[in-house]
Amino acid sequence: MALICHARSTAARHFMRGLYASNVIGRRNSPPIPFSSGGSERCFGSARAGESVSPQYDDCRNQVLDFPGGKVAFIPEMRFLSESTGERISCYRVLDDNGQTISGSSFKEVTREVAVKMYRDMITLQVMDTIFYEAQRQGRISFFLTSTGEEAINIASAAALSNEDVVFPQYREPGVLLWRGFTLQEFANQCFGNKSDYGKGRQMPIHYGSRKYNYFTISSPIATQLPQAVGAAYSLKMDRKEACAVTYFGDGGTSEGDFHAALNFAAVTESPVIFFCRNNGWAISTPTEEQFRSDGVVIRGQAYGIRSIRVDGNDALAVYSAVHLAREMAISEARPILIEALTYRVGHHSTSDDSTKYRPADEINHWRTERDPISRYRKWIERNGWWCDDVESEFRSSVRKELLQAIQVAERAQKPPLKELFTDVYDVVPSNLREQEQVLYQTVDKYPGDYPSDVPI
Repeated sequence: MALICHARSTAARHFMRGLYASNVIGRRNSPPIPFSSGGSERCFGSARAGESVSPQYDDCRNQVLDFPGGKVAFIPEMRFLSESTGERISCYRVLDDNGQTISGSSFKEVTREVAVKMYRDMITLQVMDTIFYEAQRQGRISFFLTSTGEEAINIASAAALSNEDVVFPQYREPGVLLWRGFTLQEFANQCFGNKSDYGKGRQMPIHYGSRKYNYFTISSPIATQLPQAVGAAYSLKMDRKEACAVTYFGDGGTSEGDFHAALNFAAVTESPVIFFCRNNGWAISTPTEEQFRSDGVVIRGQAYGIRSIRVDGNDALAVYSAVHLAREMAISEARPILIEALTYRVGHHSTSDDSTKYRPADEINHWRTERDPISRYRKWIERNGWWCDDVESEFRSSVRKELLQAIQVAERAQKPPLKELFTDVYDVVPSNLREQEQVLYQTVDKYPGDYPSDVPI
């Protein structure tokens, strides 16, 4: 039966080829033969052997294809979309480099209370970075990572959100947690991994998390938090909550498959989520020009049907205004929003990195001195009469003193007991983990000198 079917299909193909040849190629010197069907007229032009022949319409410009997603117009010309629009997408900005509002700029007004708190938290974040970084260099903690140069992104975005909004951070957004009320002592407890650390010492330093402040625990793998944020946002939508999800990531994270899956997932489900990309120029040692060929990250939102904006990440007022409106649209219109903040990672990627090996020192110094977000924002609040040198000096001294005290307390605190390595995952611990736990205790008994004495068994 299979052979008969194959023979019939083969014969049919040869028949159609012969019919085509006799009507088209065989009539190379004959006038075109009109073909009519359903009132639409088209004709086949004559062609030489080996030439392709396509239907000729009187005018296809008025014809459209009713395709899922909307009508698509036909055109007779072959046009490829350009790889570039030629002109880069503009960047939203409110404050110039001297901290003055740009004439004609539109932005969300901030009260004196909010404006001053934003600046105080930016200073606090800067002091935290300096002291914790030094603590790591002294061997007191194992790892650290700073937000130097990206303080405006941290604090201004947090100020524009509600504490009910769920945050899925990467690892350079401790300022969001600081804004929500996480104390210096809580930061120190996590970095030193003591018994008061909410992660019970099982995470690397700077991998903060807080259920109280809707701040999901940081995870080292790049971009895994993005699809999780979309799922959380969809849940908020289903529960009709007046809140959205916000997820932060770097330019390097956009090369991960999770980024693309998350944007498409969010667009299709119309989930209230803000994708906040910190395009700081470097993904560890990979510059943006080697990361992608598109016009940054903002252009990718349009490809997935997501409303997007590019903003000056070193302009606190611009970041605040963009996030404030993005949140309103995400919740009221049930839609995802993509924000690309252009900034610069002034510090090394982490304490495991030396960025002077792959980027020039004068580039770093330029951004540190000429493009510093804290200095720019300070000029603005000083012009408003809300800040002065005496207040600055006193506040910096106070934060430094409080943080050094917090570090001393965290360093002296007892470590979590060894048994906590096996808790908080399974309701009933499986047999293989119980066996591993027993083997670990036996190893400690056998080699007590190799086990840290400050960790309770």
